[in-house]
Amino acid sequence: MEGLMLPCSLHGSHGGKSLASFPTSTLVSRFQPKCNLPLSTGCRDYAGFIIRTLALIYPSRLHSKKSYMKGPRELRFTTRTSIQPMTEELVEDKSKDFPTSGDSIRQRFLDFYASRGHKVLPSASLVPDDPTVLLTIAGMLQFKPIFLGKVPREVPRATTSQRCIRTNDIENVGRTARHHTFFEMLGNFSFGDYFKKEAIKWAWELSTSEFGLPANRLWVSVYEDDDEAFAIWHDQVGVPAERIKRMGEDDNFWTSGVTGPCGPCSEIYYDFHPERGHSDADLGDDTRFIEFYNLVFMQYNKRDDGSLEPLKQKNIDTGLGLERMARILQKVPNNYETDLIYPIIEKVSELANVSYAFADDPTKLKLKIIGDHLRAIVYLLSDGVVPSNIGRGYVVRRLIRRAVRTGRLLGIKGDGRGNLEGAFLPTIAEKVIDLSMHIDSDVKTRAPRILEELIREELRFVQTLERGEKLLDQMLADALLNAQENGTAPCLSGKDAFLLYDTYGFPVEITMEVADERGVSIDMKGFDIEMENQRRQSQAAHNAVKLSVGNGADLTENVPDTEFLGYDTLSTRAVVEGLLVNGNPVIQVSEGSEVEVLLNRTPFYAESGGQIGDHGLLFVPEAGNQQKAVIEIKDVKKSLRNIFVHKGTIMEGTIEVGREVEAAVDANLRQRAKVHHTATHLLQAALKKVIGQETSQAGSLVAFDRLRFDFNFHRPLEDNELVEIEQLINRWIGDATLLQTEVMPLHDAKRAGAIAMFGEKYGEQVRVVEVPGVSMELCGGTHVSNTSGIRGFKVISEQGIASGIRRIEAVAGEAFIEYVNARDSYMKQLCSTLKVKAEEVTTRVETLLEELRVARNEVSAIRAKAAVYKASIIASNAFPVGASEKVRVLVECMDDIDADSLKSAADYLVDTLQDPAAVILGSCPGEGKVSLVAAFTPGVVDLGIQAGKFIGPIAKLCGGGGGGRPNFAQAGGRKPENLLSALEKARAELVSILSEKAS
Repeated sequence: MEGLMLPCSLHGSHGGKSLASFPTSTLVSRFQPKCNLPLSTGCRDYAGFIIRTLALIYPSRLHSKKSYMKGPRELRFTTRTSIQPMTEELVEDKSKDFPTSGDSIRQRFLDFYASRGHKVLPSASLVPDDPTVLLTIAGMLQFKPIFLGKVPREVPRATTSQRCIRTNDIENVGRTARHHTFFEMLGNFSFGDYFKKEAIKWAWELSTSEFGLPANRLWVSVYEDDDEAFAIWHDQVGVPAERIKRMGEDDNFWTSGVTGPCGPCSEIYYDFHPERGHSDADLGDDTRFIEFYNLVFMQYNKRDDGSLEPLKQKNIDTGLGLERMARILQKVPNNYETDLIYPIIEKVSELANVSYAFADDPTKLKLKIIGDHLRAIVYLLSDGVVPSNIGRGYVVRRLIRRAVRTGRLLGIKGDGRGNLEGAFLPTIAEKVIDLSMHIDSDVKTRAPRILEELIREELRFVQTLERGEKLLDQMLADALLNAQENGTAPCLSGKDAFLLYDTYGFPVEITMEVADERGVSIDMKGFDIEMENQRRQSQAAHNAVKLSVGNGADLTENVPDTEFLGYDTLSTRAVVEGLLVNGNPVIQVSEGSEVEVLLNRTPFYAESGGQIGDHGLLFVPEAGNQQKAVIEIKDVKKSLRNIFVHKGTIMEGTIEVGREVEAAVDANLRQRAKVHHTATHLLQAALKKVIGQETSQAGSLVAFDRLRFDFNFHRPLEDNELVEIEQLINRWIGDATLLQTEVMPLHDAKRAGAIAMFGEKYGEQVRVVEVPGVSMELCGGTHVSNTSGIRGFKVISEQGIASGIRRIEAVAGEAFIEYVNARDSYMKQLCSTLKVKAEEVTTRVETLLEELRVARNEVSAIRAKAAVYKASIIASNAFPVGASEKVRVLVECMDDIDADSLKSAADYLVDTLQDPAAVILGSCPGEGKVSLVAAFTPGVVDLGIQAGKFIGPIAKLCGGGGGGRPNFAQAGGRKPENLLSALEKARAELVSILSEKAS
């Protein structure tokens, strides 16, 4: 057979090897096992794997021209069929005629629905604007307010490619062909527009015509009572009845929670083995079927009593798994070998110095885990999630640690660039970033921050892992000791094994291996129970998007969006559209009541973008038979729709729906907020200039008295950096630059370089606030018209609030002047007290501190001498213990001597009593305080008694604890009343132990 000749245009290289001419004999000799047999089944499998790999690298070259068919003892090339696994019989399909890369599948899906009137919308962040979920777990999440009817639809139909994270099935990652922590969900959505008929027909057209899947390989499931969907599939689409499965509520009825929107769903499955026939076919058989498209017909609202009522607006919510469709079209055995993930696995294989093609199943599992987890990690870090021990931060930290420990099991050492102590995850992450352009173009620009965070987190965890190894060693020693004392087989508890796994990231496989070497078994049943408890909690917390309608829904349906006038005026006349008391709608509210007021128009700014809501008054003047009313507004927030909720107290009179009011914002407080908001923009610009462009916002607060800005950075800022930041901002303030604001399309704003504020959601039209030459941000907040209006800026504090997150608090404008005046007042008082000039305060304080230090040292020395003197008096109270009466024991209370002096006394006594001797001393140095010291000479330690272990239980009797070295230990407590009984206990135990050991 002639060699496989690739097109001349393919004069690229792969792994350093030219692919221009690749003889089949060479391919076979390199990749089949060492054997002299013809290309039988095993050898064909290896060749098939390599050809599939080439197809992923050059799909346009190999998918449309040449492929192979299975012969009895050889490979035969034809011009008809496309590349697919050797073990499958060929079924003619049209998918070979189309590009099958992951990027092309995504684009073809979006184009398909765009051509059918759907608006292509961008993926939402993995950090959702929804308190009911930690992370974005479904494509429909960004449309939840529309499905609830809480915000009006902006378009009747939409299509997206949504980045998603799910960790509830993390243990299945790599073990099955389809489970992932990160995946892309392609979706088409209808908001009261089309319904079942169109959704079903388009899903079928997409699958069979656009993607070319053979119709005889597609099966469909419908809800058991959904005759309408069955009829559409069977009568209009033409799917044979034997390939439509009716399934129960658990499988084919979608609910958002206990109450809320719900409805039947229908799923499309691909059949890898149609030769098995229709009888007894089980769609849950992963070896035969894969579900790739789910259509949810959201047509009911579930009430509190469980009954269903039809929704006024019927919606469509669909999801097609990109990785699953790529697996089908690229004809690979699992999602991991698609071009979406396999290049990452290749990088891991390179670092681990293994071949995926020839690896055993356990090794492939590890390679898949790292390939999967690095995708999730990179996109989480890119979207601003910082590793921590709570919430979203814990999710990304757990994924990083799981990837690190899996890499260690693979034998990966160093960063792959010669540094054996370096981190390897950033090297793999670079490949993820290379593949990210068509998924999220922002990942590339955030790459420096992503890689820096990975380096820090990995190296920090390696140290934690080493501590885990030490803890395991101690646990095994304790297990052996307990077994010896109790006459049982040594066993490490499941709880301890899980502690190592969960807290220290210690793989249970390594725990088992090390324990086995020491002759200790592990209670795996107990470990599995702990693991299941955690998994159950994770599923409960992260695997449901809750949709529910509150009491205020009916009210907001009848209330128009609030017209905001606050950019141009601080007062206006408005009409009361609604009133809420304790969340419930009312018609009238009287004096003294807390109330929420909905107006048709308002000058009040509602809390968003970090800026707090305005304060002010709603005022109804007395006229005719109308009573005067005054409502003090202390906060303003937005509902899910653009309705402003004014929260306040009725100070005088009565207010009712339909009444006209004068709405007036507190001008002084608004000015303070404007100053701090513009100063926040300048602060972000200064940070980027001083510490690097890669830093980004992680949260903010714009208040009347201060501003707070959280940002990603790995270390504290130096004093000189803070000074430079202040100088830059104050210089920009002094430049008296006019601000420019403009409303423009979102894509134009991003193209112009505008920075998006953390955690904010934007529509198609956005407001851009620019300080020319300094800053340009998407922002709906209020700002000064000229930087000179800020007057001055001062950093109050800079501190870390989480791993990789720093916080700056600062003041500007009136708050800056108040801060400076207060500090000046404090300095004047200090100068008066110290009787020095302001410039001499530092020197005077340093002198006083030195004098204080010397005085304290002198007092300490006197106390130590007094303690030693007392010790010399009580030394005669020591008594001998043991058959030979060689060990001298002294247990005494030394009244109110402090801890340091107690230590000095103990040192004196062990020297005076000589070896072997054991000394236990206690004192009450202050109210509610106990100090304890244990000092043992080498002769006592050699008998197997350790001071650190002995003093701990004694301290517990005094409500405290402590420990230390074998020869010396200190402890404390909070119950002085128990000291004498604790010392008696210590005396009795010492006598008992020494009598036995020294006999």
